Amino acid sequence: MSMKHPIIAVTGSSGAGTTTVKDTFQAIFDRENVNAAVIEGDSFHRYARSEMKRVIDEAEKRGEPGISHFGPGGNLLDELEHLFRSYGESATGRRRYYVHNEAQSLRWGLPMGTFTEWEDLPVGTDCLFYEGLHGAVRAEGVDVARHVDLLIGVVPTINLEWIQKLHRDTRVRGYSAEAVQDTILRRMHDYVHYIVPQFSRTHINFQRVPVVDTSNPFIAKDVPTLDESMVVIRFKDPRGVDFPYLLTMLSGAFMSRANTIVVPGGKLDLAMQLILTPLIWKLMERRRQWV
Repeated sequence: MSMKHPIIAVTGSSGAGTTTVKDTFQAIFDRENVNAAVIEGDSFHRYARSEMKRVIDEAEKRGEPGISHFGPGGNLLDELEHLFRSYGESATGRRRYYVHNEAQSLRWGLPMGTFTEWEDLPVGTDCLFYEGLHGAVRAEGVDVARHVDLLIGVVPTINLEWIQKLHRDTRVRGYSAEAVQDTILRRMHDYVHYIVPQFSRTHINFQRVPVVDTSNPFIAKDVPTLDESMVVIRFKDPRGVDFPYLLTMLSGAFMSRANTIVVPGGKLDLAMQLILTPLIWKLMERRRQWV
């Protein structure tokens, strides 16, 4: 952790909705004039898309389980920790981007499923903001979580997570439903061992729970909307959280435990704005005292 160069990380599994949280943070950064160095977790994958497929196919031909993007084998976790350490010490480091879609492919002139070249982080940023799979990960010889000042978990119920992934990967990324199901199964070991444990290290978790039937995510025709969900917000340390204020501002919210507030899904963005803005103020004020 760093007083002078704070790090904020949003962690959640594929299809969890971390991008929505990223957009909310960006709105707060813009409003509060915070200059953040943005890091996309996918850029720390170890292999480009075609290389990943080849490595998985070769492993399965040998009768071995293929690696996944959830575990250490598919990612440069040591490089990610090095970036966090370097930024915390001197606001320096390197980043790159993963080319997800056609628009990004046209922007960078690179095939989808590949990476841009590594580049130095911009000079003079106020904080580092990470969004991806491994913001709070601990693995063999790697502890990314210990470098982060504010850790946010984004955790839908598992069936909702699968529905979101199925719809995104089939409709946006062009995969077949069978290929997405194979990916879910291959990732399960890494999901249990490397993704789930992160949510006990986060400072705040936002968990979206649908209130419509998601019993069979593999036949769901659409993704439950925010208005068809409730969001469970858990604070690791509830001291200093003004729950009466939140209950007043968030119509329909209620307390389910002493450290947990439940809000209607449609209030998610407002809840995040109310909860996260003061935390970013504190980080920036602490930073100014050290600069």
